[in-house]
Amino acid sequence: MKAENRVREEIVRLSKSLFDRGYSVGSAGNISAAVEDGILMTPTNSCLGFLDPARLSKLDRDGNHVSGDKPSKEVFLHRAFYETREGTGAVVHLHSTFATALSCLADADPDDAIPPITPYVVMRVGKVPVVAYTRPGSPEVAPLIRAKAPRHPAILLGNHGPVVAGASLDAAVFAMEELEETARLVMMTRGMAIRPLGAAEIADLEATFKLKG
Repeated sequence: MKAENRVREEIVRLSKSLFDRGYSVGSAGNISAAVEDGILMTPTNSCLGFLDPARLSKLDRDGNHVSGDKPSKEVFLHRAFYETREGTGAVVHLHSTFATALSCLADADPDDAIPPITPYVVMRVGKVPVVAYTRPGSPEVAPLIRAKAPRHPAILLGNHGPVVAGASLDAAVFAMEELEETARLVMMTRGMAIRPLGAAEIADLEATFKLKG
């Protein structure tokens, strides 16, 4: 596992990149990454574009706040992934425009809100279920995530936005970007005759790239 100071710097660098490109606005969104003795997390009400590595929140393995500023109120959301999805090294939750728009649609498929319209959404994101709305920061989100996270690295929070887990911080951020760009395509092509990838094409991707849930 990478040294903690390096992970702190990576959180700040990637958070600023997301903010600068419009994936996050104001103090919206939160990011966490596992370190040897716990989890680093962006502080509550912090802006992803202006983080200080020394002030990132640190939680121990039991979720207790041990140092840094007060952690994001979405700590329950993040911990649900770490505790139920094997190999989770980082979690990214944003209010990015198009994925959030999908999370608000009454006709979004609750089992997979992002249809397989490109090979890359299959390869990097997979199926994206939608869970019911819960108040931001509510511990009630945890059991909803626990029920989906073992099979799905990406989930849409109803009327709230996307959350993605990855083996590393880079992997989680890149998957989040792929999800948002695919959500943009989905919203742009609503009402059009789209040709999604078929079952055989998806199976070929899964076999070739050894994909798993």
